[in-house]
Amino acid sequence: MVVRLLMVLGLLLASCHLAIAEGRRVALVIGNGGYRNVPRLTNPAHDAALIARTLQGLGFQLVGGGARIDLDKAGFDAAVRDFGQLVLGADVALFYYSGHGLQVDGRNWLVPLDANPTRPQYLDFQMVDAQLVLRQMEGAGTKLNLMILDACRNNPFGGRGLRGADGGLAQMRAPEGTLISYATQPGNTAADGNGENSPYTQALAENLRQPGLDVLRMFNRVGVDVKKVTGGVQQPWVSSSPLDSDYYMAGPGAGPAPAPAPTPTPSVAAAIPVVPPVSTKPSRSTDIAAAMVGNWRYGDGAACSQTKIGIVSINDGRIFFEWRWGPGRPNLAVERIDSVVGNTIETTVESDINTPTPQVGHRVRYTVDGDGWSSVDLATGKVYRHKRC
Repeated sequence: MVVRLLMVLGLLLASCHLAIAEGRRVALVIGNGGYRNVPRLTNPAHDAALIARTLQGLGFQLVGGGARIDLDKAGFDAAVRDFGQLVLGADVALFYYSGHGLQVDGRNWLVPLDANPTRPQYLDFQMVDAQLVLRQMEGAGTKLNLMILDACRNNPFGGRGLRGADGGLAQMRAPEGTLISYATQPGNTAADGNGENSPYTQALAENLRQPGLDVLRMFNRVGVDVKKVTGGVQQPWVSSSPLDSDYYMAGPGAGPAPAPAPTPTPSVAAAIPVVPPVSTKPSRSTDIAAAMVGNWRYGDGAACSQTKIGIVSINDGRIFFEWRWGPGRPNLAVERIDSVVGNTIETTVESDINTPTPQVGHRVRYTVDGDGWSSVDLATGKVYRHKRC
């Protein structure tokens, strides 16, 4: 059994920023990779699945109930229409796309699976204009709109007669209350990376889960991480209109947001977040939960390292666990907090990925004491003990 960390029930938010955190959040997440007429892409399905899980853990309602994978033109159009309906009256609207994307004469086009244009005149009928997606969010009454494009790739249709397409994507004007994030600078192309996820999406998922980062600083952290991992070759870009408040995806946290941890090796997955110290002698149930947030040793007590560490965070009544054990993908788990009594927390496992023995549905009991915590899987009886790094 891969051990899991615990995360605390929601941090109490008392400022005007709380309204956005507690309001309704809607997202459309699309990953297109299984193209029929141009080379296939490996990453988008994995990228979209990772972002969908991350957003669900942050309380987002997803169009279609999860990541939308490999959409043709009809499916893409329908998903955008549904998104436009669901965002009406929401507080936050978020659109994420990974797949082929290109600019033609300054307009950005997102590529459905069945697209095969040979002339610019065919684009309106075979592709999706990114501005169309922006228009679904404009006038919806949302407080914050986010468009995230991990689609800055070369024109795959250049050899089929579609001319006038420049590399990467063009910078778009961000409407009021809108932030647009590109995987790299306008006009440049982004890397897919060597793993299942692109460097940009991996960094995005990790920083979305960090409390204490408003969206502007969160995307700045994403850019810093990607720049490091690509040796400066790829630098994400943000276009934003003025935002009238600070917005936190994972809550404002208990204090000032920490600075990015130094990354001695070029791997986004290896960056260990710096977690502010918390009291090890909590006196209230909320303190008990807060004491579980941070970096933790494995049950074998081995020293924490760049690639062997457990990271715990909480949001919306759920504990998020990330166990890293090497250069591969970490084990990610989400557990719903069912009760907090004294120094004991009981949870139910809702999601458990990248582990040979998924434990979805298991109930777990955590006991917190002065220098660490222990867990008992109530289904198997296995016990683990963890101490802070």
